[in-house]
Amino acid sequence: MKMKKFILILLSAILIISSLAGCEMLFQEFERAMEAGVAPDALQFSQDTLRVNYIDVGQGDSIFVQYPNGEVMLIDAAKKKDVGAVVDFLNSRDIKKIDYLVATHPHEDHIGGMATIIDTFDIGKIYMPKKEHDTKTYLNMLESIQRKKLKISTAKAGVEIANAGGCHTYIISPTGDDYKELNDYSAVIRIEYGGTSFLFMGDAETLIEKELMAKKSLNLKADVLKVGHHGSNTSSSNAFLKAVSPTHAIVCVGDNNDYGHPKENVVKRYENLKINLYRTDKDGTVTAVSDGNEVQIYTHVQ
Repeated sequence: MKMKKFILILLSAILIISSLAGCEMLFQEFERAMEAGVAPDALQFSQDTLRVNYIDVGQGDSIFVQYPNGEVMLIDAAKKKDVGAVVDFLNSRDIKKIDYLVATHPHEDHIGGMATIIDTFDIGKIYMPKKEHDTKTYLNMLESIQRKKLKISTAKAGVEIANAGGCHTYIISPTGDDYKELNDYSAVIRIEYGGTSFLFMGDAETLIEKELMAKKSLNLKADVLKVGHHGSNTSSSNAFLKAVSPTHAIVCVGDNNDYGHPKENVVKRYENLKINLYRTDKDGTVTAVSDGNEVQIYTHVQ
């Protein structure tokens, strides 16, 4: 009986060591490729990884998520004038269909390129907050949706976007429909994969941060945080950063932008909390890779 117990313990130990060794070899492969000058968007990742690409689109947002099962999600599509970078990025991966498309909120630096994306690629499901806007950019997006006869799913708290390849993707905000600021209608998205997690804040401001922190049953902890509102003073409150407690944070921002994003005092908050802050204006496209146990970050300065 003792011998059987010993064998079981030994086998368990071997499996754990093999798993850890496989994980270490996976990331060592990435490191060797990076040292050889291979950009992260050219790396051949294992099928067991979740890849989140924060595309360098200047002053705007566009985040491309590749699930372990091959499905993909695009969160926002940059400004109209910058959407070419998104299209090129997707074409470089031979993407023909976007399974899940999210327009976080109707500001031009997030949805300006949506019409082009919808016209260019096959679209599975599309999610948008229930907040209309009277701009030509917004109307162009709606026209493209109508031409393809797509159904819009409302982006609101409690909506599950996908459970793909072991990754649970769901929306945790907005919870209301009477916010004063358009930014506060942002679809705030959470992805959980194994023991790792990602949080995408769109342009949500401190009001939403307070709402989320007030929900005691909501798990806000995340390994990687997409910084809200490009690192402006209206988001990234100290209390919220402590609640999320990310190891890494990525701010999508344009070089020498007119807004002064990210704000110096906001950057200081991340530094004080020892959060690794990456920014697309300095680091180029940022790729976060998770095997379900840990997250590695790769940057590509163009």
